[in-house]
Amino acid sequence: MQTHKQKTWVERLPYPTGFMKWLFKTPTLLYRIGMGFLIGRLFMVLTTTGRKSGQPRRTAIEFHEYKGRNYVFGAWGKQADWLKNIQANPLVTIQTWRGAQSVTARRLTTDAELAEAFEYAMSNPSMRMVLKSVGFELTLEQFLVQKERLIFVTFDPADQTTPEPLKVDLWWVWLVVIAVILSVLLTT
Repeated sequence: MQTHKQKTWVERLPYPTGFMKWLFKTPTLLYRIGMGFLIGRLFMVLTTTGRKSGQPRRTAIEFHEYKGRNYVFGAWGKQADWLKNIQANPLVTIQTWRGAQSVTARRLTTDAELAEAFEYAMSNPSMRMVLKSVGFELTLEQFLVQKERLIFVTFDPADQTTPEPLKVDLWWVWLVVIAVILSVLLTT
């Protein structure tokens, strides 16, 4: 059994920079060109308020629905910028294939909430594999012992103002793509 102080290989991964950071922004670009209805079943766009700038900050992040709730697992733990922004201001906007919602983000902290997250993780083969690969034994007891290291966030409906959702502002890319395709077809 892993002790609480040992870091898993995932916890030792450096926060993405350079090409990897750009690659992680690809789902946001796909939302901007109007593909949210397709990729929005796997990735949500999370719009937070920057803790330093006060400006909208957008992150495409894998999410999972379970029993009518959306859950996000923070792979980079407490060093993730989106999590730091949520801690400063939990009023966020999420966008999935269903559209945009104003919500309050909150980290799961109680044993009851974490037990439900564990139940979800065990019902999902990819989450089960992630937890096993990072070195967490697959028992509820071990999961709860490690709760400070596991970042699960869920979202509650909010009546307050949240940041503007990401707009489909690159729709014109499709016109360029169609023009190029037609040009190639007509010249061959």
